[in-house]
Amino acid sequence: MTDQFLSVSGGRKYLEAATFKQASDMQGLLYRRSPVCSGTRPFVKNGILASIALEELAAIGEYLEPVVLRERMILQEPKKQIEHIYFIESGLVSLRILAAESILETAVIGHRGVVGASLLAEGHLATRQSVVLVSGSAYRILVQELRRLLPKCSEVREHLVRYVQAQNLHCAQTGLCGVRHDREKRLACWLCLASDALQADVLPITHDYLSSMLGLRRPGVTETLIRFEQQELIRKTRGILQIRDRRSLEQKACSCYKLITGAYFATEFVSSATDGVCASFDSHVSSI
Repeated sequence: MTDQFLSVSGGRKYLEAATFKQASDMQGLLYRRSPVCSGTRPFVKNGILASIALEELAAIGEYLEPVVLRERMILQEPKKQIEHIYFIESGLVSLRILAAESILETAVIGHRGVVGASLLAEGHLATRQSVVLVSGSAYRILVQELRRLLPKCSEVREHLVRYVQAQNLHCAQTGLCGVRHDREKRLACWLCLASDALQADVLPITHDYLSSMLGLRRPGVTETLIRFEQQELIRKTRGILQIRDRRSLEQKACSCYKLITGAYFATEFVSSATDGVCASFDSHVSSI
């Protein structure tokens, strides 16, 4: 499905050229196996790949393919078989639920995340749509290859399990936020989450996109953004929104922002409960 609500400024060609160059550089570094085996970490920005042991990175690195993520590129479609799982390096991916003629965004995925990890436990078919919102780059791996590697790569498996748990909380919290929190809090929350995921204070986002994905009336979105600009929290031009006062914008956001951010950052502690989830995850993988 073509995303008819997204509009990015003329800087798109520059961004795509930069991501093509980055993908080329990534490929040279990734497939240069000697540095990995000798104890130096290849140039990876994805939070999961950057945090695993070098031995596991070397094992999975043989099967990772660097790709450029183009704006509006569809990585997953509901009820369709998925061939690849994407470890996002840069850019922004929108995770959505489609129902009849309606679209609702449930999460945004950036450099800390993975597109398709939940399929390893849930089966072969995607339940949501994943669309590139801001151009970037990623490493992708065939689903069957990752399934084959997981029993040998305990850190990769553990990080994926914990990431899926955090993403599930993100999606559930988004649903709660949509019915309990007001427009101003929801918009501030989304802007902060998108900025974190993109690692940037400049977001190529339109009023139409925010209205459609958050289920808000466009005049209300415009009114709120004008108020944010008057308070010097943001600066907006056609198709571009810049965050100027991040701390104050976070204070405007609802409690969902801290809950969701905390879930993604809570990866340094591994409890016995997580070990149980990993065992369950393994049984799912082996039964598929």
